[in-house]
Amino acid sequence: MAEQAVSDLMEGAMEKIRGMVDPDTVIGSPLTTLDGTTLIPVSRLTFGFASGGGDKTASPAKGGVWGGGSAAVKVEPVGFLMNKDGASRMLTIQPPAFSTADRLLDMVPELLERLERYLDKAGKKGPGQG
Repeated sequence: MAEQAVSDLMEGAMEKIRGMVDPDTVIGSPLTTLDGTTLIPVSRLTFGFASGGGDKTASPAKGGVWGGGSAAVKVEPVGFLMNKDGASRMLTIQPPAFSTADRLLDMVPELLERLERYLDKAGKKGPGQG
């Protein structure tokens, strides 16, 4: 009987967590802007779960089953997946950079994208045309 009560307690707590951990929480519904850009919100989901219980059969006067459970869920926005004109990129939400090195690292994806666009344009012009 005690095992069944603790099992029911744990199953009830897990059902509550399943209700909170919805796939739409991690990857949100797509949003389309007026210019045709599609934005998909992306979040990080962290959760923890603890439960315990026991049977107080050692003392007949204080017999019975006891138990407890706890769960915590944290949803943290990470950024947006952006799709515009057939090109996709991740727009991250980050705290501001604290050092010059952090700022440079934050700029690398944008610099690579600009370099790629420049090389694409230069390649379309052909040699000696630019």
